[in-house]
Amino acid sequence: MDSEKRKAYTTRISQANRSELVVIIYELLLDSLADARQAFGKEDFDTADVELKRAQGLVCELRGSLNFEYPVSYRLVSLYRYINEQLVKSITRKKDVNLDSCERVISSLKDSFEEVSKQDTSGPVIENGQQVYAGLTYGKGSLNEVAIDAGTLGRGFQA
Repeated sequence: MDSEKRKAYTTRISQANRSELVVIIYELLLDSLADARQAFGKEDFDTADVELKRAQGLVCELRGSLNFEYPVSYRLVSLYRYINEQLVKSITRKKDVNLDSCERVISSLKDSFEEVSKQDTSGPVIENGQQVYAGLTYGKGSLNEVAIDAGTLGRGFQA
């Protein structure tokens, strides 16, 4: 992932509520799978390994955030288990094993959670975070983002 994409994800994460965070994790997961598949195509097994392990971490995060008070969580954990099994097979065999199937499952879940996030009116998970404003500047017509502290009294470590 390049630094520009990383910066965009960081900004989105800092402003996201709970359901938007799940959507972002799905997007990160899809990016990692796409990068791994591309690396396999170039026979760059080290990069593929890094991306697949990153994907495993994201799947683990999704699985760990499930609330089993809701029946749908049991179905989701089965899907996450399937995805993880394919990731393990791809890592050990050093080839693409059903990653396209994993991408389809994740894309479907992402689309569903995008609909849920549109209805979620909760505030950002990161409280006391900086507000990010984007706008055109007098530079070269580029879009710049500025982070502004509304008040720094409640942020950071206080002795």
